[in-house]
Amino acid sequence: MSVKILIVEDEPIISADIEFTLSAANYQVIGIAHSSIKALDMLATRQPDMVILDINIKGDKDGIELAEIIREKYHIPFLFLTSYSDKATLERVKPTLPYGYIVKPFKERDLLSSVEIALFRHQQENDDKNLNKDRLDQRVITPFTDTEFKIIQLLWEGLSNQAIADKLFVSVNTVKTHIKNIYDKMDVKSRNELLVKLR
Repeated sequence: MSVKILIVEDEPIISADIEFTLSAANYQVIGIAHSSIKALDMLATRQPDMVILDINIKGDKDGIELAEIIREKYHIPFLFLTSYSDKATLERVKPTLPYGYIVKPFKERDLLSSVEIALFRHQQENDDKNLNKDRLDQRVITPFTDTEFKIIQLLWEGLSNQAIADKLFVSVNTVKTHIKNIYDKMDVKSRNELLVKLR
């Protein structure tokens, strides 16, 4: 499945060049937004995996303000492709935590390598946030059963013993027995200790 990329760029020649470069590298360009209004609409309706943003675009928001929305609401990687490299602009950009910053005119290989690195970094960050059974099993002497791991995931999500029992169609006592085994394997005495250790 190819990665879906949204381009936010108000200069047609540059946006066409970016689209051609990405398409030739087997990325799927799902749209080109020439304004912040169009970009917000495409973000909501086309669900891109990544966004390439210019800073100076038409509309009531610039690329930096769009980046803040992308980071807070959509949680997808984005990189800036812009002609601005002055200190004031960079200071505004930094808090958005972009996955890359390319100054125009861009080289094809710079764009493609930046996209690849951004996607990889985003994937790694997501892997780190999610619990992984193999990694957990490496931290204990006796591996977790599938049920124990499922309960660990539900504890991680903040579910109560009763909610876990309902979700797994077992009794609360069964859940408590599994939790006791999990505590023993992780060498903890409480839910809080477990959650701290899982981080």
